[in-house]
Amino acid sequence: MHKRALVVGLGIAGMSAAIGLRQAGWTPIIVERAPERRKGGYFVGLMTEGRQAAIDLGIAGHLHTRNPPDGGKAWSLTRRGNREPGVGFLHQPGDPAAVVRGDIEAALWQGTRGDRTSEPIDVRFATKPVEIDDTGTGVRVLLEDAGTGTQYHEGFDLVVGADGLRSHVRRTVFGPHEDHMTKWDAMICAFQLQEQVPSFAPADSIISARAGRAVWVFGFADRPPTALLTYRTEDIEGQFTGSRLERLRTVFSEMDDPVVRHALDSLEQTPEFLFDSVHQVKMPRWSRGKVVLVGDAAWCLNLYSGMGATSALRGGAELGRALRENPDGLDAALAAWESRLRPFIRKHQRLARVKQQMFVPSSRPAEGLRSAVLRLACTARDRRLAKARAVKGSTS
Repeated sequence: MHKRALVVGLGIAGMSAAIGLRQAGWTPIIVERAPERRKGGYFVGLMTEGRQAAIDLGIAGHLHTRNPPDGGKAWSLTRRGNREPGVGFLHQPGDPAAVVRGDIEAALWQGTRGDRTSEPIDVRFATKPVEIDDTGTGVRVLLEDAGTGTQYHEGFDLVVGADGLRSHVRRTVFGPHEDHMTKWDAMICAFQLQEQVPSFAPADSIISARAGRAVWVFGFADRPPTALLTYRTEDIEGQFTGSRLERLRTVFSEMDDPVVRHALDSLEQTPEFLFDSVHQVKMPRWSRGKVVLVGDAAWCLNLYSGMGATSALRGGAELGRALRENPDGLDAALAAWESRLRPFIRKHQRLARVKQQMFVPSSRPAEGLRSAVLRLACTARDRRLAKARAVKGSTS
């Protein structure tokens, strides 16, 4: 008899875990509180580990990437509004693959639909867990159909919480959010632009960063860019009162440059955007009994890390691998999974603090140091490209 797992959440972490479970011979069932699958989304740079996880999960062939030629041009705006060559997200080591969140989710969705060797994974929309009871021999879950209000119990051998930063599964089984979510005194707003900033090429990336606030535009090869507005504040609760747009206009009022103006004007016409505070999730264990957390619910590297999607894919792939290697011991499988994955997560949680200074410097001195570092990085990048072209020319 196949073991059954309930996966809560149809995002990158949830679908990755479900496919990993199916590869290990389990029967996963995904529940998603939303009435339908999300599409679109903001910029994601998929790193080497994430691309390998996509291969391991069997979805690499479905993944559409959008890298501009040679990573595209990146520009940095000075305080006077002048542009100078910059270093974009895609120019960092590891050759990130440019995608939007929806590209990864679309590939994973194809993977959940099954093929000649596997059955489609059961996905129940507008459904959420209300109660989770680990009996020791299994997990008894009270589920609710949001459309009808009908509640029903169902039994599983494992529950996987993949329901995001403010995970209902984590709060129910592991305790209040405050016990696990660290404060970063920062806000983000990410959304799709309808068109590129005027006077810039369609695939250009643009950075306008000042002490305490910054706007990033991420260019793609075959679709309009996405924008990220981010700023530092100690009054996190106050940021969620009143109009989001008016608050952002106030925060960025001192940055009167074309990128900021275009982003704020575009946001006014944008039907969907992410506006949230920045956190990481830190937990001593990601599992308790027959309940395990994955992705943002377990570790949330946060947007500054640039590793959220990569870690979510890897978490699901590694979970499947651990279950395959320990078919008769769930405790041993979860322990092996966590021991392999935790050093990777810990490393990138620490690096996120450094990367935050690159996204949004904390002070004028930090802003100056950031500019100096980026100029050195531009010089090093240009030398690498020149060397690569020279080698290519000599061998052609």
